Amino acid sequence: MSVSAGSSGSLLVLVITAFCLFSSLVAFEVTYDNRAIKIDGERKIILSGSIHYPRSTPEMWPSLIKKSKDGGLNAIETYVFWSSHEPQRRQYDFSGNLDLIRFLRNIQEQGLYAILRLGPFVCAEWNFGGLPVWLGNMPGVRFRTQNDVYTNEMKNFTTLIVDMIKRENLLASQGGPIILTQIENEYGLVSSSYGDEAKSYVNWSISLAKSFNVSVPWVMCQEWDAPEVLDTCNGWYCDQFYPKNPNAPKVWTENWTGWFNEWGGANPLRTAEDLAFAVARFFQYGGTLNNYYMYHGGTNFGRTAGGPYIATTYDYNSPLDEYGNPNQPKWGHLKQLHLVLQSIEKILTYGEVRNINYGNMMSATIYDLNGKRACFFGNANETNDRTITFEGKKYHVPAWSVSVLPDCQAEVYNTARVNTQTSVMVKHSRDSDEAPLKWTWRREYLEFLKGHPSNKRSEYFRDATSATQLMEQKLVTNDSSDYLWYMTSVDIDGNDPVWGKEEVTLQVRTEGHILHVFVNGRHMGSHRAKIRSYRFVFERSVKLQHGKNTIALLSATVGLPNAGAYYETIKQGIVGPVMLIGTNNQAKDLSTNKWVYKVGLHGEAAELFRDDAPGHHNWLSENLPINRSFVWYKTTFKSPSGQDPVVLDLLGLGKGAAWVNGHHIGRYWPSYLAPEDGCSSTCDYRGKYNPNKCLSNCGKSYHVPRSFLRDEGNSLVLFEEFGGNPTLASVQTVTVGKACGNAYEGNTLELLCQGGRVISEVKFASFGDPKGNCESFETGSCESPNSLSVVENACVGKESCSIDVSEETFGPSGCHGSIKRLAVEAIC
Repeated sequence: MSVSAGSSGSLLVLVITAFCLFSSLVAFEVTYDNRAIKIDGERKIILSGSIHYPRSTPEMWPSLIKKSKDGGLNAIETYVFWSSHEPQRRQYDFSGNLDLIRFLRNIQEQGLYAILRLGPFVCAEWNFGGLPVWLGNMPGVRFRTQNDVYTNEMKNFTTLIVDMIKRENLLASQGGPIILTQIENEYGLVSSSYGDEAKSYVNWSISLAKSFNVSVPWVMCQEWDAPEVLDTCNGWYCDQFYPKNPNAPKVWTENWTGWFNEWGGANPLRTAEDLAFAVARFFQYGGTLNNYYMYHGGTNFGRTAGGPYIATTYDYNSPLDEYGNPNQPKWGHLKQLHLVLQSIEKILTYGEVRNINYGNMMSATIYDLNGKRACFFGNANETNDRTITFEGKKYHVPAWSVSVLPDCQAEVYNTARVNTQTSVMVKHSRDSDEAPLKWTWRREYLEFLKGHPSNKRSEYFRDATSATQLMEQKLVTNDSSDYLWYMTSVDIDGNDPVWGKEEVTLQVRTEGHILHVFVNGRHMGSHRAKIRSYRFVFERSVKLQHGKNTIALLSATVGLPNAGAYYETIKQGIVGPVMLIGTNNQAKDLSTNKWVYKVGLHGEAAELFRDDAPGHHNWLSENLPINRSFVWYKTTFKSPSGQDPVVLDLLGLGKGAAWVNGHHIGRYWPSYLAPEDGCSSTCDYRGKYNPNKCLSNCGKSYHVPRSFLRDEGNSLVLFEEFGGNPTLASVQTVTVGKACGNAYEGNTLELLCQGGRVISEVKFASFGDPKGNCESFETGSCESPNSLSVVENACVGKESCSIDVSEETFGPSGCHGSIKRLAVEAIC
C-alpha cells in the first residue's frame, strides 16, 4: 500500500472517530437509501465485526474493541442472549460477562458504532439457539410462530432489552452508538417449514419491532419477504446478493471468517486471501455494510456451547483469535483493505458506477464522482491469472483476487498479495521454578447404585422425581446439567421369561449423546454418539440376580440443538424402549416401569469446584487413579507471569468439565480426536470456501481469562467422565513464537512480537524471488545479497520493526521481469 493511500485511510478513521465521539453527546439520525446507510444525511461505509460479550470477559472488552478499531473497523455487532439473561422465567442476570450495557458503553467510549441483534433467537452455535429451555418446556409452546405462549415471552424479553437500551440513551437517536437493530434471525432459512404461519409471524415480529420506536433501521437478516425492514445476506460470499427492495442498501450481516469447531472434527481454516477477496468483491459490486462473523469468536464458557457437539472454543478462525491476539496475517491483511476502502468512501457511496466485462470471470468496476475515480479489477477465475488492458495500461490480476486502485491508475492493494506478518503462535509451560502440579482426587458418589434403601434417603436424592414412563431429558433437567440419571428396579423370579442361567441382553434406545449403564451397581459400559449422528442403541449382555435388580442409566448431553425448524421438539435423552431380552428372544419392556430421575452429578450438587464447598478438605492425595471414569481431580497453580493469554492443555484427559477458581471454563473432550484425512498446514486460497476445504489438526486448548485468576493459589478442578491422566495436563501461556513476513515490493513490512518479547534472531531473510511459506522459506533464483543483514540491523533486539520493501533498502536483487518480494522468518 502506498503511503498516500495509507495516510488518507488513517485520516478518514480519525474523522469517523471524531464524529462518533461527538455523536455520543448529540443525537444523530440514521436512515438509508439504495446506496448506503446514512448517518445525519451522509452515506457511510460500515465495517463491522461481531464480538459476543458472553464469550469474553468485561476485562477483555476494551482491548478487543481497541484492536478491532485499530484493524480498521468502525462498528461492533453483537447478539443478545435470552437464555443467559433469563435462565429462569422472570429471573434476570446482567452481571459479569452478561453486562450488555457495559459492553455497549465500551463500544461508545472508543468511538465506534454498534449493531444490536435482539433476535431473540440467535442460532450462533449457542445452546438451544439462545432461547431458554424453560420456554421450550412451557405447555403448548411452538417456537418462532405466532403462538401465544411464545410471542408473549418473546415480547416480554425484547421489551425488557429495548427499555434498558433506551434508559441508558444508547440508541443513535439518543446520542448513543446503536445504529442498527435486528428482530428475529435467519428466518428465511426455515420459513417454508412453517407454511402460512411464517408470514403472519414475520408480520407480527415487524409490528413488535416498530412499536418500540427506536428511531434506527431494523434488519431481519436472511428474511426475503419483509419489505418494512432491511433484508440482508449471511454467508461466505455476498457480492451477488441484492436486496429485494430496490430502495435498500446492500448489507452483509454475517461474513463468515471461518467456521465453528466440533468435538471430533478438525479445525476449519479460511485464508486471509479468500476472506479479503470476498470483502473486496462485495464493495466492488455496491456493498455498503460488511460485518465479520466473527471478528473475535471467543470461548463457549460453561455449558453455553450448542450443537450438539459444538466445542468449547469458538475461535472461528477470526481476525482476533480466541484469546484476543491478532490472528496474523488475517487481521493485518484486512486492515490494509479497510484503510483503502475508507479512503474512497465518498466515491463508492456517491459516485456513478459502470462495469467492464473482460470475459472468463474477469471484470472492472469504475466509480466516478466529479472526476475523482476509484477502480476494482476483479478476477473470479479459480485457476487462471489475467492481464488486462485498462485505458492503455496493462494490469496483472492473480486468479481469485481483486485489485483496488483508489485513483484508477496505481494498484495499492490486491487481495492475493499478502503484505503483513504471519504469526506462528507457541505455548509456553509455566515458569521454570515451579514444581509440577500436585493432584488430589475424589470419586463421584455412586453408592446409591448398589440399591441400599438408606442411600435413597440421602440429601442428594431430596429433589429426585419419578414417573411411570421414560421422560425427555431437557424436560426434567430444565438445562441445569448435562447429566440425568434414569433409575428403575425389576424383580426377577423363576417364572420370569427372561430368567435363566444365561445372561440376558439389556437394550437401550437413546437420543442422548452419551450413555453410561449400571446394573446392580456394576458399570456395564458406556457409549457415545458419533458426530452428526445423535441416536444409537446400546446393547450389552448382563447377568441378573434372582429377586430385585437395579438398573441405572446416566444420560449425558453435549449441547442442545441450536437451529432448524421445530428444533425445540427434538428429543434428548433415553426415549426408549428399554428392554431385557432373554436367550429365547423373550423380552421384558421396562419403559413403563417406575423410573426415578435425578438431575446432575453429586459433585455438581456439592459444588466440588468451589474452594469453600462443604467437605472441601475431603480430597485424597494418595493412590491417584488414572484412566478411571467418574473421578474428580483438583490441583492448585500459580498465575503465569506476564500478560500473555493463559490456557489449559488437557491432553491425556478423556471427557468432562473444568473449573478455575469456581469459574466454569467449559466442557473438554480431547480424547475425541478428529480424523487426520484432509488435514494440511497449507491451503490454496483460490476457489469457493466451505468448512471442509482447509482443515488442520484438532488440538484444542481451553482459555482461562486472567480476570479469573489470583496471583497465588488458583484452583483447577476437573470432572473426568471417561477416564484420563491428569498428570499430563498443564497450565500454559500463548504468545508469538515466530514472526514471518512475506511482503511485495513497494510495501512496508511490519514485524511485531508480543508481551514485551523482542526479536532475538532472524532465521531467514531474502529480497528477490524467495520460495515457500513461513517456516519453509527457501532462496529463489535471485536475491539481494544484503537481505539478511538489512533485516537483522532493523529488527534484532526490538519488539517491533518496519522495513521498506524496495531495492533502495536492500540493493540490487538481479531479478528481472517479476514482482520482487521480501520473505522473513524472525524468532521472538
